[in-house]
Parts: sequence; C-alpha cells; structure tokens
Amino acid sequence: MMWRDSIAGFSPSWGAVVMGTGILAVCSKLYSTSLPQLQVLANALTYLNTALFAGIAVPWILRWLMFSRNALSDLNHPVKASFYPTLPVGMMVLACDYLIVIRNLVVAWWLWCVGAVLTLVFGVIVPYNMFKGEHVKLGHINPSWFIPSVGLIVIPVPGGLLLAHTAGIVRDLALLVNIVGWGAGFFTYLALLAICTYRLILHSILPNTLAPTLWINLGPIGAGTVALYNIVKNTMFITDSAKGPLLVFGMLFWGSGMWWFMIAALMTLHYLRKVGLPYTPSWWAFIFPLGAYVIATYKVALVTSSTTIYCVGALLYALLLLLWLTTAIKTFKHKVVEDLLLRRGT
Repeated sequence: MMWRDSIAGFSPSWGAVVMGTGILAVCSKLYSTSLPQLQVLANALTYLNTALFAGIAVPWILRWLMFSRNALSDLNHPVKASFYPTLPVGMMVLACDYLIVIRNLVVAWWLWCVGAVLTLVFGVIVPYNMFKGEHVKLGHINPSWFIPSVGLIVIPVPGGLLLAHTAGIVRDLALLVNIVGWGAGFFTYLALLAICTYRLILHSILPNTLAPTLWINLGPIGAGTVALYNIVKNTMFITDSAKGPLLVFGMLFWGSGMWWFMIAALMTLHYLRKVGLPYTPSWWAFIFPLGAYVIATYKVALVTSSTTIYCVGALLYALLLLLWLTTAIKTFKHKVVEDLLLRRGT
C-alpha cells in the first residue's frame, strides 16, 4: 500500500519544516512592534505550525512503531542521523510560538518538556553512534552535524523564559536542563565547527543537495545568543555585576554570525552560478538558522539600544520571510502536488 511505503520512507528531516515555520512566527511577533499587521501573520503561522507538527509527528511516530528497522538504519547513518533532532527541536520552537505569540503557558510547558527530553536523548545517541562505529568518512562531514548541538542550545530559548513561571523543585530541574543544554550544545558546536571547517577547506565541495546546510552555522550562533540572554534575564543567582560580561559575550557571539551570514550567502550564489541549486527538503536549512539569528539580532538591538542593529534585523527578517515563502511553495509543489499527480497516474 502506498501509505505504508510513505511511512517506511519518511525522512527524519521533515521536523525542519516545524522549526522554520515556528521561528518565522516568533520573528513576526517581535517585529510587530514596528508593523502591527505582523501580529496577524504570527498568529496564523502558529496555528499553521500546530497543524504541520501534528501532520509530521504522526508518520514520524508510526515509522518507529511499524518500520523500526528503517528508523534505526537512519539513526546509524552518518548524515541522516543528524536530522532526527529536528522534530524535538520543532516542538520547542512551537513552545516558543505558544509562549510568545499565543501566550498559552500550559501548552508551551508540555511542548518544552517533551521536546527537551527527546533533544537530550538524540543529542547523546547521534554522536555516540558515530564515536563507536567505523562507518563515518571525511566526505560525510557537513554542517547538518551541527543540528544535535543546535537542539541542545535551543533548550534554554523557551526554557529560559519558562523559568520565570516556575518555582521550587520544578524550577531547579528546569534550570538544570537549561544549563546542561546550553553548555553541552555550545561546546560540542565549537568542536564540530573545527571539524566542519577542516572538511570545507581541504575536502571536495559539498554536493549541491547539501548546499543549504551551510546556513545551519547561523543556528547555534543565533539560538545560543538568545538562550544565553534568556538564562541571564531569568536566573536570580546571576548578580547584576556578572550579567554585563555575559551580555557582552552574547553580543560578540552574535557578531561572529554576521561573518557566517556573508559566507553562507556567497557560497549559495556560487552554487547558483556554477552547479545550480535544485529544490530538496534540505532547503529548510535556509529558514530556522536565519530565523534564530534574526531573533538574536532583535535581542542584541534591545540590549545595546542600537537602531542600526534593529534595522539590520528588520532587513534579515524580510529575507527570512522571502526564503520561507519560496521554500514553502516549492515544498508544496514537489511533495503534495506531484504526489497527487503520481497517485492519479497509478
């Protein structure tokens, strides 16, 4: 049956759709202070993202239940495995939607709890499988390897905000998860950054199907800056004298992202000129990392009271919206329209 084949071959990377749509909703909410109409867009995207999450989570779960060999095979694959955290991370981004856009604390709390636990699980299992095996080659290295680290860093993005709504042992546990998430994600990102840079310089150029993953470098930088600011703001034991250096570090971390943005943009233009950039689901790698960086830009603009940085964020938001529209349309065309035509043909 066709539906069984669809579930058996369901890609773990589809969670990136939820990540990208959810981050655009948050960005729209933040910049609605300048353009109130964006509040309507933020609400609509949140409800759309809820439907997308449900539509992706069902086959994701069924694949584990019905075709566990296929799921485990991808989990041991040196490239595909890194995409498994996208759905749990998507849950945490959706938690941000409900926390920031809809302001539904209960839904946000449960989405964060489940998403954070699964992200921690995959954040350990994926590298563990690589460490213990001999199946990983130099050519397998690509920026999608950052995704487990990005997931860990994302934990304190909604989690840091939720600290303000907790107390007692629950707050202690939430703080523990937030600190472990940011610390583990940040330092594993630094290690992987060195490995990935080595591969980009000394090995053959990435295939054009993986070219969009170059934008993933913005993910840990953007999410890391936002997560750090959220922890600093909502953690009482960090004194006022200690907050300053942490905020400055976040600002410098954000600054490094501007360099990566220019590199990613130039490399994308290189692919377009030299080998083309055909649509694949990896196009969703354009969206979430840039969205995380847009939010970080907004945060840095507030901390520094810089109108210039705020305007830079607004321009990046416009690019994000354009990329999301383009990617969403191409995804609908390739994965919905073409599937319907194929079914009619059969």
